[in-house]
Amino acid sequence: MSLTHEASRESANSTPARRPRNGRPPRRGAETRAGYAFLAPWLLGFITLTAGPMIASLYLSFTNFHPIRDWGWVGFDNFTRLFDDPRFMDSVQVTGLYAVVGTPIKLAAALGVAMLLNNRRRGQGTYRSLFYAPSLIGASVSIAIIWKAMFNDQGIVDEIGQFFGMKPGGWVGNPDMTLPMMILLAVWQFGAPMVIFLAGLKQIPNELYEAAEVDGAGPLRKFFRITLPMLSPVLFFNLVLETINSFQVFASAFIISGGKGGPANSTLFYTLYLYQRGFGQGQLGYAAAMAWLLVIVVGIITLIFFKTSKYWVHYGGETR
Repeated sequence: MSLTHEASRESANSTPARRPRNGRPPRRGAETRAGYAFLAPWLLGFITLTAGPMIASLYLSFTNFHPIRDWGWVGFDNFTRLFDDPRFMDSVQVTGLYAVVGTPIKLAAALGVAMLLNNRRRGQGTYRSLFYAPSLIGASVSIAIIWKAMFNDQGIVDEIGQFFGMKPGGWVGNPDMTLPMMILLAVWQFGAPMVIFLAGLKQIPNELYEAAEVDGAGPLRKFFRITLPMLSPVLFFNLVLETINSFQVFASAFIISGGKGGPANSTLFYTLYLYQRGFGQGQLGYAAAMAWLLVIVVGIITLIFFKTSKYWVHYGGETR
């Protein structure tokens, strides 16, 4: 009798506890609520500061919104008017040339310096900090003012150029030299991609270079056969990031040109012209259309990069 009672008791103890009707234990539900509570500030900020303004700007892009005048729905008129605007086409040309020329030069400079800093030497940390410093301060208004003073008429760059036989006049007031000056400013800020390249170089096994040396490979062959293929994922990341950044140049162009994009529209970058139409002339609907066209173009370029990456980006352990 006692054995039967003991067995029934063990059977009752081994019966699984009932789960709530929603299928989740009470602790799991509490953790879920706590997770949503911690996410609430970010969600609130995303909805009010990111998603909300984006939806509002998309709506405004189909209107002729003006802060002090009557406005209404115009459909796709803003988008069609863009291509009849000569200053818009100038801004597209300036920004496109800046991205196509400046981005490769900046990445080449970043990779070259990263390869130099990859070798062990005394004071290596100091050199890395000095090369990275321009990326921390290069986009600031104060540096843009200093840069303008350096390249202006009678500036230090103009004085050095005259010493070597160049004509006086400065770069700021010369339409043929302002865009190269802006590209040079972008290249000067190569610290961020340099650090990323340096981290990628640290991941390449030295055994590959040693084996290449045994086979008689020189520096160029090792660079194109080992360094570039092994560094291609990092190169792809920097290429996408820097290309997107090149379409967002504003502060330096605004300071150097005084907000006008001159001379002769040579510094009229896309975002600067967007600012002029939206906040200078109050044509916020037109500016919103420009902003969304920029989003679409950058998205298409990024998609092309990702689609073509399978032909030249090689990941470790990947078989082709």
